[in-house]
Amino acid sequence: MWVPTLYFTEGIPYFLVNSISVMLFAKMGVPNDQLAFFTTLLYFPWFLKGLWSPFVDVLRTKRWWIVTMQALMTALCILLTLTLPHPSAEMIAAKETSVGLFRWTLIFFIITAFASATHDIAADGYYMIAHDTKSQAAFVGIRSTFYRIAMVFSQGVLVYAAGYIENQTGNIPLSWQVTLGMTSVILLLVTIYHCFALPKVEREKQKQNPFPTSPTRGGERTPNGVWRELGQAFATFFTKPGVGLAIAFMLLYRLSEGFLVKLSQPFLIDAKEAFIRDGQVIGGGLGLSTDTVGLLYGTIGVIFLLLGGILGGIYISRRGLKRSIWLMAAALTLPSFVYCYLSMAQPESLWLIGTAVSFEQFGYGFGFTAYMLYMMYFSEGEYKTAHYAICTAFMALSMMIPGFVAGSLEMAVGYSTFFWIANACSITTFIITYFVWKKLKS
Repeated sequence: MWVPTLYFTEGIPYFLVNSISVMLFAKMGVPNDQLAFFTTLLYFPWFLKGLWSPFVDVLRTKRWWIVTMQALMTALCILLTLTLPHPSAEMIAAKETSVGLFRWTLIFFIITAFASATHDIAADGYYMIAHDTKSQAAFVGIRSTFYRIAMVFSQGVLVYAAGYIENQTGNIPLSWQVTLGMTSVILLLVTIYHCFALPKVEREKQKQNPFPTSPTRGGERTPNGVWRELGQAFATFFTKPGVGLAIAFMLLYRLSEGFLVKLSQPFLIDAKEAFIRDGQVIGGGLGLSTDTVGLLYGTIGVIFLLLGGILGGIYISRRGLKRSIWLMAAALTLPSFVYCYLSMAQPESLWLIGTAVSFEQFGYGFGFTAYMLYMMYFSEGEYKTAHYAICTAFMALSMMIPGFVAGSLEMAVGYSTFFWIANACSITTFIITYFVWKKLKS
């Protein structure tokens, strides 16, 4: 039973780098402009992974890549634990902690990101090789379920644990150091298990080819052949009919969410009292504790996100993309206005805050389904796998562009105005949806 542990392990480092890092830096008192910019940089490996993914298929076996990347990520998590800085309580409270203090943390995070992206490539390829078509179908629900469990565990359980330790000790840096240590132990145990549990199937089965044709040498794919095929895949992608509209849709459909998601967690934990320092707005959040955010946002919110995605998939499978896309665009954008209300009212009720966050997360999960299905539709053709990989790169870029500027914008205008500006970007979602809707056939 290696499928559950493999996909649980695939999720842990991804959410560690892209979600927990945001919470960690926010709790350490790093200003939002630096926090948003540098945590957005951490997403680059998933934007670029299509460039080296074919070489994972050529060099070594996928089992070797899986075990090696897991061992590397374990070592990096241990290094993160040992080298995590301890800014003073005064610096943290005033949000004056420079991100430069975390230069080694950022270096280890970016290496972890590259290792995690490479692990994703190898794990998905290994799954297809180790199982025949019938077996793949039988385990597809298990793999997705355990990836989602990793999402809840990372954003919920680990964040809650950090908050619990913080409440007991009053020491924020120590709480995250212990949490990172717990994560490294989990990764170590799973790596040891996979050294023995993953079957050595690639010696018996021919390696799968992500391209329809490929120059070979002695029956094996060569690096030169991979480069030629990769270049041809890119060339055919950018000459597909409607490619300009497709790229615009992939970049703009989630624009408002790209601004909002980067600062939703810092908003939940920042102090309620806002003040101005050097022309920048500090505070003005909801002042929630770390463990509360782990429960409301990382656990309950994530469950509603997953539920929205499941129901969105059922709905769109019955009605088709053309008949569903308007409702899904509305579901993606309109619930996020709850952050405008939360930033203005700053309510005390955890029930109200939890309901608002869950409503927004459910809408995002439901509306995001149309985005994924559109990428699948546009990728159809001779180079389906390679073209879908290019689409996912644009998907990553759509979150990175607003993420780079979100923190600076918030510190210039404050949370309330920032959320109104972010939600005003919903206009672009409906405009681009209209043009795509006109071109859809079903």
